[in-house]
Amino acid sequence: MSISPDIQKILELEKLSRELEPSPELRKTVRDGVVNYTENFIDRIDSLPAYILERDSSKILTDLSVSENPEQLNEVLETLKSGLDISGLNPASGGHLGYIPGGGIFYSALGDYWADITNRYAGIFFAGPGAVRLENSLIRWVAELIGYPATCAGNLASGGSIANLSAIVAARDYKKITSEKVKRSVIYVSSQAHHCIFKAIRIAGLAECIIRYVELDENYHIRADALEKIIAEDIKENLIPFLVIASAGTTDVGAVDPLEAIGTIAKKYGLWYHIDAAYGGFFILTEYGKQLLKGIELSDSVVVDPHKSLFLPYGLGMVLVKNKEALAASQYYRANYMQNALSADEEPSPADLSPELTKHFRGLRLWLPLKLLGLKPFRACLEEKIMLAKYFYVEIKKLGFETGPSPDLSVVSYRYVPKNGDANAFNKNLIDAIVKDGRVFISSTMLEDRFMLRLAVLSFRTHLSHINILLDLLREKTQGH
Repeated sequence: MSISPDIQKILELEKLSRELEPSPELRKTVRDGVVNYTENFIDRIDSLPAYILERDSSKILTDLSVSENPEQLNEVLETLKSGLDISGLNPASGGHLGYIPGGGIFYSALGDYWADITNRYAGIFFAGPGAVRLENSLIRWVAELIGYPATCAGNLASGGSIANLSAIVAARDYKKITSEKVKRSVIYVSSQAHHCIFKAIRIAGLAECIIRYVELDENYHIRADALEKIIAEDIKENLIPFLVIASAGTTDVGAVDPLEAIGTIAKKYGLWYHIDAAYGGFFILTEYGKQLLKGIELSDSVVVDPHKSLFLPYGLGMVLVKNKEALAASQYYRANYMQNALSADEEPSPADLSPELTKHFRGLRLWLPLKLLGLKPFRACLEEKIMLAKYFYVEIKKLGFETGPSPDLSVVSYRYVPKNGDANAFNKNLIDAIVKDGRVFISSTMLEDRFMLRLAVLSFRTHLSHINILLDLLREKTQGH
């Protein structure tokens, strides 16, 4: 089928296509409607449930039913309210005490709004020098926080999963783990490492590597002495130890591995040292965190998630690699049609340091809150979360609960052992009762064969009142048992 260049038809199509650019009046109407909706959501956030068991209302969103003609704004907003806001988890709630909560700071939304309206491209310096400079400045700021040199490189990714994948691929290529070496190559990791680490290993083509689960101490930290012993044994067996991965804040218990000791061992034996600090990295803003994370600067690569411990909306992780050339060598690729972008760049281009070419201008969602709020409230919020977790740890013991390790950061594992009956079954029923109540939301995990409840304090809206609600519920639900 051919299309002839009919001028009249082109003009008719232009008239219709211009509807994609709403008038100032219509923009104001829709903007005011959406803003009023979200303002009402924020104003009511303290009274909204953290979890609603009902799921059927979301079925309204399974049938998109896109027609040729537009729908009214009030109808669209009502669909969103019915389909999204009255079922499942409310991640913006201060009562979100499960998984690893993030946040949803208001100024981040404005940063995204700005980025979406201007549609600045943040992938190649040639096309978006301002966007690239801004994002690279954020990377340098974090590098300075953790003690990396100014010559390092990094990228703002969608989250810890892609960030960890980028680091593991860089390690693979820098250590020249080619296909014929994979089955003899060894990766050392904790059994408490986040599942995205194991997913990244598989996606990176390293699933056939030898995976050593290093022995842990009673608080679920990697034992440095056990790590060194097993590396030495593998070298004697003519294997290829090349990567050790530590955690700065595990998901199950919030454990921070002995980062300094592991770094010393990695350097001694020539291993690439990667730290997954997606959850715990930004606690380095606190004095307590600086001491706990000592040794993070010894790593070859590190991942931190601003959408976790900087309380931003979902969708922002950061990878830093000390050796800029190693990251670039594993990610760089240019096509013929991009020949104009090959001029000498004054700044590294994110598209050359990550799997992404089409790249959303994510940096504004971090840059704007930092500029408008300063660091003081972020630091205070992190200190508050640590203290809330330690407060809960003390109080839950007073209620007769069995606990996991004393929290390194802001995660507490615990369970109730009833006088009669199976403890695992009891705690499964207990969490169901908490979730059904809806005021707060908690999660669970397995430690060995024990079904454990988890408190994860990281939402910027979580305060003492939310912790006390949970304590009151746990007291009520376990009385007489």
